[in-house]
Amino acid sequence: MREAVVERHAPLIEAALEAIRTRRAWSPFRDSPSTKIHGAEKPAAGKAAFEAQLGRPFELDLPGVVGRAGAEVSPYTLEPLGVTYPVCAPDALIAAAGAAMPAWAAAAPELRAALCAEMAVRLYEVNFEMAQAIMHVAGQSYTQAFSGSGPNALDRGIEALAYAVKAMRDVAVSGRYEREFGGERVVLDKTYALVPRGVSLVICCASFPTWNAYPAMFASLATGNPVIVKPHPVAVLPMAIVVRECRRVLADHGFDPDLVTLAVDTLEDPVAQVLVDHPAVQIVDFTGSPRYGGHLERTVTGKLLFTETAGVNTVVVDSVDDLTAVARAVARAACLFSAQMCTSPQVIYVRPDLAAGFGRALVEQIDAITDDPAQAAGIMGAIQGMVSLKAVSAVRGALDQHPLARVLREAAPYAHPHFPKARTLTPLVVAVDGPAPDLYAEEHFGPVLFVVAMDGDEAVAEATRLAREQGSISSYLYSTDETFIDRSIPHYEQAGANLTINLTGAMWINFAAAYSDYHVTGLNPAGNACLADLAFVASRFRIVQRRRPAAA
Repeated sequence: MREAVVERHAPLIEAALEAIRTRRAWSPFRDSPSTKIHGAEKPAAGKAAFEAQLGRPFELDLPGVVGRAGAEVSPYTLEPLGVTYPVCAPDALIAAAGAAMPAWAAAAPELRAALCAEMAVRLYEVNFEMAQAIMHVAGQSYTQAFSGSGPNALDRGIEALAYAVKAMRDVAVSGRYEREFGGERVVLDKTYALVPRGVSLVICCASFPTWNAYPAMFASLATGNPVIVKPHPVAVLPMAIVVRECRRVLADHGFDPDLVTLAVDTLEDPVAQVLVDHPAVQIVDFTGSPRYGGHLERTVTGKLLFTETAGVNTVVVDSVDDLTAVARAVARAACLFSAQMCTSPQVIYVRPDLAAGFGRALVEQIDAITDDPAQAAGIMGAIQGMVSLKAVSAVRGALDQHPLARVLREAAPYAHPHFPKARTLTPLVVAVDGPAPDLYAEEHFGPVLFVVAMDGDEAVAEATRLAREQGSISSYLYSTDETFIDRSIPHYEQAGANLTINLTGAMWINFAAAYSDYHVTGLNPAGNACLADLAFVASRFRIVQRRRPAAA
């Protein structure tokens, strides 16, 4: 069976390696939930599996179970899911991971990689169930939950897997060394062992739990490390499904399923820091708030730490051929998942003579989305939690006291066509007549946009300063002046800010393509890691050599 799984997934892994080499568009999955692709039975079965889980214990045979917990509430129904999960003693999880590790570390790298690919394929097979889970814990629309948290996230995982394979292949298994020393010829045979670092802890965010988890999990597993998954307490179900499927793959192929476990906690009794501090945990992948991410970056020593937190994403509109097309592109990106994304634009700098017209066009394009309930539901989804409502409310409350700011569009709920109780909010759009960083120089995690009147060079200077100081994951620039673009690019590069230039049309400007787009640079406070590159995987294992005189 093990030989068969390696052979079965070899073409997928080789194709992924070719994709990261060429940066071309590629995926082994289809990211549309259309019944024309999947038929009618799979969506229905996925929904039925999700509904059958509601109000019931989620069954996972984990080590060290000391109780159960579960407090998820659907942003669409505002009702508790009623699902409970096993809560495990941290020491038991770590001990079990340590016990499972030797056999996994001893397995051939090709087998570990193939089993990660098998996990990805099995997760794709249950993606309709996953889509329902993501919808009802994160608030993503059905389409986005299926694609963004399914195939697009799995692609990021396979991308990291490909880099792990590349890193391990670059280490020779053995070598012969021959050299003269003082007239004596020395011949040594050398062997190089790939040794994993230790237990890997993956701390997931609430709004997009799978998107960062898959790369971290596959990077660690492929390089021989066991993984403990720590989901956000309000978004456990998707990661419970992930752990369930991964454990099944491991058990089916004769490995200890405790190579992948789930560390469930509560908001009142968090467990992340306990796991981070344990000496056996040698790899920490964190996605979430800048506050806790910054704490980890300041305090975690002697271990590998990979973070993605947040930043202030900016748009600079210097000059355009089609103002409406640019406004539409920005409006779509700002409305997608109600701006609860790490790539959502927040601050839009517009040349002063264009600012009024752009503001009107932006509001019109947002209204075109929000006034159509079916379209709004497909793009905006729901607001996951009160934190986003409070963020927008806080901005609105500050405007009355700010001399440079005025409201162009009030935030308001839209009526979801299928879930009348859904927690929704359309974007607040604020015009700002000149620099006012006290209003917008930090991330507001919710649907709020600032249209700031500012000349192009000054705007680029402030946008890149914010990237350096606050972090930025996605930056956008519009100009018909190639000279302006050329002199702007070095500022973004020095700030470590990935830049999209003059993109309009059907593709979402904040869509990040696995195998082609590098996500986060690690050069500003938005995170210290990139998804994905060699640096994301290469230190998850180390090389231990042995050498001896060659046999005569």
